Amino acid sequence: MLKALIVEDEYLAREELTYLIETHSNIKIVAAFEDGLEAFKFLQSNKVDIAFLDINIPSIDGMLLARNIHQFSQKPHIVFTTAYKEFAVDAFELEAFDYILKPLNEHRVIGLLNKLEAAHQCQPQVEDNQRPKTVNLSKDNRIRVTPVEDIYYAVANEKVTDVYTKEGAYVAPFTISELMKRLPERDFFRSHRSYCVNINKIQEIVPWLNSTYMLKVFDIDAEIPVSRSNIKAFRELMQL
Repeated sequence: MLKALIVEDEYLAREELTYLIETHSNIKIVAAFEDGLEAFKFLQSNKVDIAFLDINIPSIDGMLLARNIHQFSQKPHIVFTTAYKEFAVDAFELEAFDYILKPLNEHRVIGLLNKLEAAHQCQPQVEDNQRPKTVNLSKDNRIRVTPVEDIYYAVANEKVTDVYTKEGAYVAPFTISELMKRLPERDFFRSHRSYCVNINKIQEIVPWLNSTYMLKVFDIDAEIPVSRSNIKAFRELMQL
């Protein structure tokens, strides 16, 4: 199922777009924001297939947000929904999938949704069973070939990542985002910008400050935070 993000500061426009997407497609809306910066923070630790962006939004506008998204190694399709015609050329220079003017035309939006779903079906899918089943981790000048299921959680440490197993702590020689690409999506969740956790190792979910959670895992004395921007996705994943 395709996952989508909506960034729109007008309540009625956001509700209308949500209604059209939910009524005329199988696309799942995983988050909606009124603020461009908040949306960007969410995208740094959450993957979506489509980003529906208004242009005139607070903090950072939709065009600047799109330029940042365009730098991602795995870019979502960008669809602009705006009242401004004059940004269309800039939008397509950023390889936007489409540019829809407000007020939204239902038939136009339905056509767009059909195109998005068709484009997704044509893309080669990276299945979990195509990902490596081991990760090379280092400790004391030795390399440990580690089965991915042995990883409990990981913590970003600048350009490397500290990885924790039942046997101890190791270092992965790449960023946490690069580590996530090597791990099966069904088993590992990016709970925080600096943390990912093996959901099969979670022993306890502890309510924490500001409606967040702190996670405890089996075998290891550790606390893994779930950030506010990831709470909704985590609750859906864990069926909370």
